[in-house]
Amino acid sequence: MRVPLPEAFLRLPIAHRALHDRAGGRPENSPAAVRAAVEAGYGIEIDLQLSADGAAMVFHDEALDRLTGATGPVSARSAAELAGIRLRDSDEGIPTLGRILGIVDGRVPLVIEIKDQDGALGPTVGPLEAATARALEGYAGPVAVMSFNPHSIAEMARLAPHLPRGLVTCSYNPQDWAPTPAETCERLRAIPDFDRVGASFISHEAADLSRPRVAELKAAGAAILCWTIRSPTDEAKARRIADNVTFEGYLSPLPA
Repeated sequence: MRVPLPEAFLRLPIAHRALHDRAGGRPENSPAAVRAAVEAGYGIEIDLQLSADGAAMVFHDEALDRLTGATGPVSARSAAELAGIRLRDSDEGIPTLGRILGIVDGRVPLVIEIKDQDGALGPTVGPLEAATARALEGYAGPVAVMSFNPHSIAEMARLAPHLPRGLVTCSYNPQDWAPTPAETCERLRAIPDFDRVGASFISHEAADLSRPRVAELKAAGAAILCWTIRSPTDEAKARRIADNVTFEGYLSPLPA
């Protein structure tokens, strides 16, 4: 069953990893960045990683090193431990998905990227998808899930078939995707799993929007989002093809 992406996801520009600004004390994916996006009226994109005790944590990287003063994988720490690890340039810890849902509270659309846990965009999925579905039980606001890994979205179709689903897609340059096998990159570049997983949208690499497969999907009714837009000039160019943008580093204009 394909679930259409609600209109709000196409109308409101989407703040990449929420409306983050480290100089302003709002690191990416932080509660402060989420609050700022809600107050500004933007849609929000966040990322999920899995804690050692099976909680969906709002954090982009597999490792803690870049974004916190701690080291090692997110997956080696419990949710409580992660909540106590302060994000750089912030007095807040790493939030659970449940905490972020409580902040958003249905006021703006929320796009959730489930980060690949397989290591090679393969079929070893399940725990993070289950944690995501659990956290979203009963959430009434506009929300959609997406992933680079089609197996992850197929699992979300099984666990939460009522949610809109999408694929994060790109040019899949093998040099950028090690250790993902080159043959996997070649296959995913063609976006072959869109119908199989019941997707209703893609979020595609902005520099690759001219790919014929993107136009083919749009002509067939797919919603086209894109990432990551970092200037008004790039936004104007992307919107020639994309229905909406995922932005950071500037304030995308809101609709009148």
